[in-house]
Amino acid sequence: MSAPTQSLLIELGTEELPVKALPGLADAFLAGIRTGLEKRGIGFDADSARVLYTPRRIAVIVDAVQAQQPEQRSEVLGPAVNVALTADGQPSPALLGFAGKNGVDWTALERIATDKGERFVFRAVKPGASTVSLLQEILHEAVKGLPIPKPMRWGDHDHAFARPLHWLVLLFGDQVVDCVLFGIKSDRMSRGHRFHHGKAVWIADAGSYVDALRGACVLADPQEREARIRSSVGAMAQQAGGHARIDEGILAEVNCLTEWPHPVLCSFERDFLAVPQEALIATMEANQKFFPVLDSAGRLTEQFIGVANIESRNVDEVRKGYERVIRPRFADARFFFDEDRKQGLEAMNAGLANVTYQQKLGSVADKVARVAALAEVVASAVGVDPAQARRAAELSKADLQSRLVNEFPELQGIAGRHYAIDAGESKEIALAIDEAYRPRFAGDDIALSPLGKVLAIAERLDTLAGGFAAGLKPTGNKDAFALRRNALGLARTIIESGFEFDLLAILAHAGKLSAEATVAVHTRDLHAKIAAAKKDGVQALAAATAEWVADEHFLARDIYDFMLDRLRSYYADKNVPATHFNAVAELRPSSLYDFDSRIDAIGLFAQLPEAEALAAANKRIRNILRKTDEAIPHDIDRNLLKEPAESALAEALFAAEGDTGAELAHHDYVSVLKRLALLRGPIDAFFDGVMVMADDAHLRRNRLALLKRLSDRFLAVADVSLLATG
Repeated sequence: MSAPTQSLLIELGTEELPVKALPGLADAFLAGIRTGLEKRGIGFDADSARVLYTPRRIAVIVDAVQAQQPEQRSEVLGPAVNVALTADGQPSPALLGFAGKNGVDWTALERIATDKGERFVFRAVKPGASTVSLLQEILHEAVKGLPIPKPMRWGDHDHAFARPLHWLVLLFGDQVVDCVLFGIKSDRMSRGHRFHHGKAVWIADAGSYVDALRGACVLADPQEREARIRSSVGAMAQQAGGHARIDEGILAEVNCLTEWPHPVLCSFERDFLAVPQEALIATMEANQKFFPVLDSAGRLTEQFIGVANIESRNVDEVRKGYERVIRPRFADARFFFDEDRKQGLEAMNAGLANVTYQQKLGSVADKVARVAALAEVVASAVGVDPAQARRAAELSKADLQSRLVNEFPELQGIAGRHYAIDAGESKEIALAIDEAYRPRFAGDDIALSPLGKVLAIAERLDTLAGGFAAGLKPTGNKDAFALRRNALGLARTIIESGFEFDLLAILAHAGKLSAEATVAVHTRDLHAKIAAAKKDGVQALAAATAEWVADEHFLARDIYDFMLDRLRSYYADKNVPATHFNAVAELRPSSLYDFDSRIDAIGLFAQLPEAEALAAANKRIRNILRKTDEAIPHDIDRNLLKEPAESALAEALFAAEGDTGAELAHHDYVSVLKRLALLRGPIDAFFDGVMVMADDAHLRRNRLALLKRLSDRFLAVADVSLLATG
């Protein structure tokens, strides 16, 4: 007969909880309650356990919770039998003491065999405690384990929580469980909406909780609340002739700000639309949590939607309030935009010489000059106009001197695009200035235009080379220049653009420019110190003659290795096995697009029935070659092919080399590996019938030459020996 079960409801009623922390707190509270039940052996329906929350509450509902713990069995080991009994079989003082400690006669003890011999043992079984008697302890443990970075204290006591606690609901079935938390005694009375329902809400049991609160104008289920916000905002925007821009992050925040969401359609003066729409959208979303309304072409309209936490009887007043708070921010954005246009892009650009980029790397203007030089090199390598690339790079940081970006830092590049168009630059250059920042965040698309891709690559090349030259390589969690993100963005842009060029060579060029920059800054600083020393009548500094130069080739290799680490995660996210990645990384291809092509080829090769045997054979070959100290000739002497199996393998290899030469030249690695897969039979026969390390030195070296030629042909694609599972 199964133990009786009941549903469990726990609700913590508080003042308004921190918006961004609320979902995490709720999930952690559910996890804490589940852990408390599991730790005590109390069974429950894990699939039904769920958390509900609003700005003023966190609640947990768990169904089919057992009303009592199972029997609690304990086992305590006592003394060894040879110590516990005397020669005539009587209990020793040690045994009597053990029995007395456990409250039984020694004859009630059992014997068990252990790895250290036979021992006495005390076994006890006692009924489990009722779940109700354990709930206060479980609740306190769960609350204590919540991730609250800045606990708040209230009243004249020492209680500390995310926000002051005002009520506590704790029901097991339809019964209130007596409990006290932060001085608040448990009850079945919850609270409804602060304005729509001012009285307490009777909760009969866990199953009626959501409906009871809904009747009190509170949507306790965050999924239901989010669905209502999404659908009502979307419908309202559609009625207004557009569609709502619903950012998932803003939606999540609005969801945590409301208990009874009600959308309100608002508008602003059309004159504000002269300001870049990204600035208006940014202030609507980030500052006010409003949803912009766009037209069918994705352009911002003069309408937006606010979500109130009340169904007002005077919606016009709510609307006026929303429109009133947004107008000053829009007016500021328009003022900044107009002032920036008066100043002009070139004037902004000139000011970059007075802005320090990094102490060892000079000003932002110095960085722009390096990026421009790199953009020309990259553009030439991928078939983009170098002159356009240089011009785009020269203007790419000008907007950092604008008032608009100073107020809205997230508009870097976006503002530059608008100012470039206003200055008469081509659309291609203006767009590239914007796209140079892409991908802006994890999961964002890379730049779309060829010129934008070139500028994005050049920008990240300089950031990485400069960071490494200045000694800013990330360590642990420290990454002040976001070099990890830049490395991944660079790799993604190259691979996903299909750009084929020698990355190591361009990294070396970037390293040279950054190394020269550090020398220039170092020399400039020394000259300033010397001038100051002479002015004070002090002898010139001895350090003035010191040389301080970074090795650009070392920088290139170091940055390449750093990028490989980022690529490991990139391919892991694409479900590429680590062995496939390692097989290609072992060759260190200088082109990342080529690297990606090899990854694809290895993935297809691994699916062939011959793959495992060929990987094992290559591993065996690599081990043989690694262990020999002999000079291995490149050419294979046909006259020394004595065994039929080695002759057959040699002929098969010669044919495969002839068949795969053109494919290798065109980087058709899939065809190469498929052709090499046909060598499985000759390879297996060779190892079955030929002794590689023969006593005859000529035969031995010839056979080693055959294996090396075979290994080299596979290594032209990847080190397939790393795919071997054995």
